[in-house]
Amino acid sequence: MDYQGLAARAVEAKQSAYAPYSHFRVGAALLAKSGRIYTGCNVENVSFSATCCAERTAVCKAVSEGEREFTAIAVSGDNNDYLPPCGICRQVLAEFCDLEGFEVVLANSEEDYRVVTLDRLLPGAFTAGNLTPKDSVF
Repeated sequence: MDYQGLAARAVEAKQSAYAPYSHFRVGAALLAKSGRIYTGCNVENVSFSATCCAERTAVCKAVSEGEREFTAIAVSGDNNDYLPPCGICRQVLAEFCDLEGFEVVLANSEEDYRVVTLDRLLPGAFTAGNLTPKDSVF
């Protein structure tokens, strides 16, 4: 896996962020099993709940183009520490990824990054595999 290349794409995607309220830019680069990379940035809204994170932007772009399986994502933020995806983004990634095999590259820069798997960031994940007929509300 080209972690440096994926990290570089996340750092680059951060430049397109729309963050007039927090002034905190985030970029993401999502690697599909097909080999294609989809980038995303955070897009804020004055009503913060309408804000879309960089990771979810990348996932939505990829899914809208037919992708359904992903192997890794790199995330880079405007801070001096490794920035993991928020809880909502972790849950969205879990919808399309193998939790134990999906790699999350936490990138400060192209050269400075750490790699963790999604299952470490989202233990006890709620997935379609958790659903059984007894859990249905219908």
